[in-house]
Amino acid sequence: MPNWKELRDEIEAEGSTYDIIRRKYISKLSDITHRNVIVYYSGWLQKSNLINQGVVGFEINDMDKNGFMSAINGMDRSKGLDLILHTPGGSLSATESLVDYLRSMFDDDIRAIIPQLSMSAGTMIALSCKQIIMGKHSSLGPIDPQVLGLPAHGIIEEFERAKEEIAGKDDPDPSKSLKPNPNLIPVWQPIIAKYNPTLIGECQKAILWSEEIVRDWLQSGMFRGDSKATNKIEKIVLELGSHAITKSHDRHISMQKAKDIGLQIIALEDDPKIQDAVLTVHHACMQTLSDTSTIKIIQNQKGVTFIVGISKQ
Repeated sequence: MPNWKELRDEIEAEGSTYDIIRRKYISKLSDITHRNVIVYYSGWLQKSNLINQGVVGFEINDMDKNGFMSAINGMDRSKGLDLILHTPGGSLSATESLVDYLRSMFDDDIRAIIPQLSMSAGTMIALSCKQIIMGKHSSLGPIDPQVLGLPAHGIIEEFERAKEEIAGKDDPDPSKSLKPNPNLIPVWQPIIAKYNPTLIGECQKAILWSEEIVRDWLQSGMFRGDSKATNKIEKIVLELGSHAITKSHDRHISMQKAKDIGLQIIALEDDPKIQDAVLTVHHACMQTLSDTSTIKIIQNQKGVTFIVGISKQ
């Protein structure tokens, strides 16, 4: 029998009650699907006030790969991977690197499961998978990149509008033509002055980068071997990447809309047993993020856990 210290050490090794509950239900989901499971959860919804105070770590970043490396170590990778995503997005370079790593481990046998929200770069991760599982309550988001915390498309549109209003615009449709109006220079000057001279180029490159990698992932993953892949992929990139279509980077793309634009979506409701297990895992993760100082969770079905707590920039 263990003594006092040994018993305390055993309890501490088991983790908090939240850790035990998550471990239990992630393991149960894996038992149902017979696949590896990794949850990737951010607490940006629960702790938005901390983001406003400068707390970082909620977003997809290069530190996340350490968590995924720990979670994948020792897995039977022949079982594939179900990746449960709940994230606001983040760094484009970190996202590309993470997807490259996951694919090197599991090839194309990765399914994304979206219990609630996977936005921006989180949507890009989902698009890199062979299938996306969503419920009626789930949402993806536009994939237009952010620069300086603003939509790259929006910054370019603002510059173009300033140029047209000041220098004028010729258009075959007279109603769309604009006469030069130098008097607007004082109006636009303080707006444009907040951007550095290379910003437009950076925005254009970010847009091209995000669209190129999504096309590549869709071609080599979800639409591998599809003779009509090119047309399907171009429609998806346009629908999710065009700021003119989505209107806002925060736009929520429902399961039905995702199906309508051509993504390979499996309805979570199609299998009540998996639906119940996924939502239980989701609730367990959300309670951890709500009730503790945790801002990010990366955990597998074996209980290997990478936790990020609150940190100041």
